[in-house]
Amino acid sequence: MDTQQLARVREILTTKEVEAEYGFNQGTLRYWRHRDEGPASFRMGKKTVVYRRAEIEKWISAQEAASTRGGVA
Repeated sequence: MDTQQLARVREILTTKEVEAEYGFNQGTLRYWRHRDEGPASFRMGKKTVVYRRAEIEKWISAQEAASTRGGVA
């Protein structure tokens, strides 16, 4: 596997990898998908649900912006 392929593999995460790296429970991710909430996901093949790292980061930033309170000195 070359460097470009390796970088692409790291960009796309399974629900298990999202759970390990970001701490979102797999059941919570499944619930969010069912409710059309949470970070954007898609299927690779018939069963494997995956997330782009950039979409997870974007969703986290949006959550932060929508809920940040105080902190102004």
